[in-house]
This record gives sequence, C-alpha cells and structure tokens, in this order.
Amino acid sequence: VLILLIASFTYVTAQITATGSIAQKALSTPAFPVSFEFGCWTGLITILLCSMLGGMRSVTWSQVAQYIVLIIAYLIPIFWISWKYNYGIFPHIMLGDEVTRLAALEQQYGLTKHTKDVLDAAKIPSDSLGNATSLKYIVSGHSTVPAGHEVAWRYISLALCMMIGTASLPHILMRYFTTPTVTSARRSVGWSLFFIGLLYLSAPMLATVSKISLMDPNVPTAIIGKKIADVTQIEWVKNWLAVGQVKIVDFNNDGILQLSEWFMNEDVVVLATPEIAGLPYVISGLVAAGGLAAAMSTADGLILAMANAISHDIYYKMIDPKASVKQRLIVARVLLVVLGSGAAIMASFKLTGILGAVAWAFDFAMSGLFFPLVLGVWWKRATRSGAIAGMLCGLIAGTAYLVWVGVPNKDITFFMGA
Repeated sequence: VLILLIASFTYVTAQITATGSIAQKALSTPAFPVSFEFGCWTGLITILLCSMLGGMRSVTWSQVAQYIVLIIAYLIPIFWISWKYNYGIFPHIMLGDEVTRLAALEQQYGLTKHTKDVLDAAKIPSDSLGNATSLKYIVSGHSTVPAGHEVAWRYISLALCMMIGTASLPHILMRYFTTPTVTSARRSVGWSLFFIGLLYLSAPMLATVSKISLMDPNVPTAIIGKKIADVTQIEWVKNWLAVGQVKIVDFNNDGILQLSEWFMNEDVVVLATPEIAGLPYVISGLVAAGGLAAAMSTADGLILAMANAISHDIYYKMIDPKASVKQRLIVARVLLVVLGSGAAIMASFKLTGILGAVAWAFDFAMSGLFFPLVLGVWWKRATRSGAIAGMLCGLIAGTAYLVWVGVPNKDITFFMGA
C-alpha cells in the first residue's frame, strides 16, 4: 500500500499539473488572466466529479471515451502537418528522414557544440525564465555531448525502465479486476498494448514536426533566424508569452532570434504544436481537449486506486473490520477529496515538470512492485516476507537513485542525458 501510494501520488501530481496548464491556457483572457494554481484546482474539481459519480467499472468506461477523444486529438495534427508540409502520407514511416533533417538543422544552428549563446543559455538563472525553464537543461546538456554509445545506452535503459514501470503501475493493474474471466483479461492486455502503442509511436513524430516547424527556414512558420520584434508579434507567441510558458532572451543584442535564445516549457509543446504549424484554431482546441482527456483519465484511475487501497486494505482490514459497505464507501469518497487536494497543492509548488514527475512515479513503481509481481507469478518459492523485503529494498534503491542524480529542478531530459 505504501509503494502504491507513493507511486500513484507522484503520478497524479503530474496529471493535475497537466490539467492546470491546459486550464490556464483555455480559461485565460487578456482582461482576466488565470493563474496556474487556479487551473490546477479547476482541473481537480472536474477529476473528482468523474471519480465520485461511479466506481471502478464506470471510470473504466469513461476512460474508453476519453481515449477516443485523446487519440483523435493526437493523430489529426500529425497527419495534417505531414500533409501540409509534404512529410509523407504516413509520417510514422518517414520519421527517420525527418529526424535526420532535424539533426542537420540543430548542427546548422550550433546546438550541438560549444557556442557562446549555448554557454550563455546554460548560465541563465532559472528564476528569470518563469515557467519556460526546460530548454535551459536541454541547452546546457548539449555543452557536454556524450559519446554515441553512451547516448544509445541511456535511451535503451530509459525505455526499459519506462516499460517495466508501466507494467507495475497500480491503476493499470487494477483495470484487469473489471474483466470477468482470465481469458478476457489476457485479451484486454493485447488490445491495451495495441492502443497504447498507437499513441506512443505517434509521440516522436509530433515532437519532430513541432521542432521542424520552428527551425526549418523553408517552412513559413519558422521563427529561428527572424527578427525578435517580428516574432513577438506572432499571435501564438504572444499568447504563450502572456502566460509565462515562453521566454526570449537576446544574448548578443542583435535583434535576431537564435535557437539558444528561445525558451519554451516542454509541458505545453503538444498544446502549442497546432498553433506553431499554423493549423486552424479549432485543431488547437481539439488538442487541448485531448490533453485534458488524457490527464483526467489517468488521474481518475490513480485517485481511485489510492482511495480504494486505503479504505479497504488499511481502514477495513486493520482499523474497522466490521465496517459496512456504506461506511467504506464514505471513507473512500472522503479520501478521494483529501488525496486529490494534496496532489493539487503539490502540483501548485511546481517542483518539477510533468515528464519529471512521471519519471519519478515510474521509478517508484518499477523498483518497488515489478520484481515481487513477476516472482509471485512465476516462482513457486516466493513468500510474503520475501515480497515485502523485495518491495522495501527496491523502493529504497529507487529513491536513493533519484536523490543521487538530484531530484530538485531536474527533468526527464536529465535522465535521458540530453
């Protein structure tokens, strides 16, 4: 239960951070700007409404609907941008060519070597960048590029950790309790992998076309190399500057925007991509709805998993074994509010970005739950005491690793060696 709470609470904090960013952008107007904290609490209220109006099965079906919205919102911009700029009918197949193109652009703009602008960017105080601190870590990381085999190993190890962490996430494992038979549970695993893969395999393409739309001088939406005065008058740049998600710092005072002078919070890249690529505004709204659906569907399951674990495994099993179903339901509902409020408070502190918090949650789940789960299924000599010892040792090791690499103000780019 302890590991479940730690991993799930960290993960739900990331999801509420996402809802806060989306709500801040969607609800803000020039006359009435909305704070990130207000966005977090607005998102939490929506999440709690979805969680409290039904149980595990109803939340599962609501997540099906949310996934449909999410995948449509995710794929439409990718195919639209690919068709608009002649990246190919099936952009996923052309990803290799586009990555090569992007690498050439990065080399052209000096992002892969020790340039004065890159070194200056690495020295910027984080406080002066507001929310747009993410590129500082990316840029400063490029000042010491590791050898090719080291980068490859870091990506491979990161992928393994993410896969193992996904297999250990409590709110995903609990979904299989809603299946009536073992056969249907196995079938649901196959369909889950298909739909998850459809989404995850699209993420690299979305990131690539977003970068190319910003950097390629042959694309009309490119801003790198243009006058900063002109860039700041672009509608989408003005909008994101207003909410503190974008920052421009002219190091050499030449009035021309260099790549290392552009800072953007990675948490809003997906939301901003349709605007960056010049797609109709309705697509931006669709992507925002998809992002909100993704955050809500995940947060629903996480909060429900934590509340059920405490109300059943701690309250019912240890505190009041005679509690009725109604009493346990009341306790679970109260816990939903308490846990959600705690996560919203943590999200408002902005201890890390969304990807950083997700990486921490996967670390906790992988180190504390994966090996006891696998051994419990496949090793007949596994015991309860051994599983508890393994979970505690794994949690300690995973936490020690996070402390060792430096938890405060680190993002997933740090773990990736970017």
